[in-house]
Amino acid sequence: MPRQVDYEDRRRRIAEAVCALIARSGMDAVSLRDVAAQAGVSMGAVQRCFRTKEDMLLFALEHISQYVSERANQRIAGTSTPQAASTLLSHSLAELALLDDASKTQAHVWLAFVAHAPASEKLAAVLHDTYAKLHDLIAWIIRYGQDTREFPQTLDPDREAHMLLALADGLTVHVLAGHHSSAGALATLQRHIDHLLEDGSDCN
Repeated sequence: MPRQVDYEDRRRRIAEAVCALIARSGMDAVSLRDVAAQAGVSMGAVQRCFRTKEDMLLFALEHISQYVSERANQRIAGTSTPQAASTLLSHSLAELALLDDASKTQAHVWLAFVAHAPASEKLAAVLHDTYAKLHDLIAWIIRYGQDTREFPQTLDPDREAHMLLALADGLTVHVLAGHHSSAGALATLQRHIDHLLEDGSDCN
């Protein structure tokens, strides 16, 4: 058992090293040698954990995908008292958009994987699964808001979830490119949520 725990910890360290290299220098900077140096392990140790570079990238993407998903889910699971659906939606979207300074590295890495996905069916499959789970989470919050009569019954939760997820993704890009500030992006998200509260029929 201790060897297994050490093995999984090493895989996580390697995944974090991959993410650090991508955030600093882009996907092209990821080589077994540089990842080993970043993780503080030998190249042999990296190769024992991952048979190929693609396997290593897949695990790193799964690592960052779990991070993104957990940020949003913790906003719901971590509340000790019931919150308004609009509050849950606002907080969850802010987490998904990775807008705060602490998440800037993850935002760079996420977008690098998104850009690289068309060249790798396996990476694209992981991203597809992650987006599907995030979509389901957003749609669930909207349905919850409809059950509590906070959101209009005229809203289509799945359609709105598609729009909101795309908006959050786009704001991630705009903030990293310097087109929006984090505060401005958060305000944009909030305006859209306020619009849903005011008149759901205008968004269909």
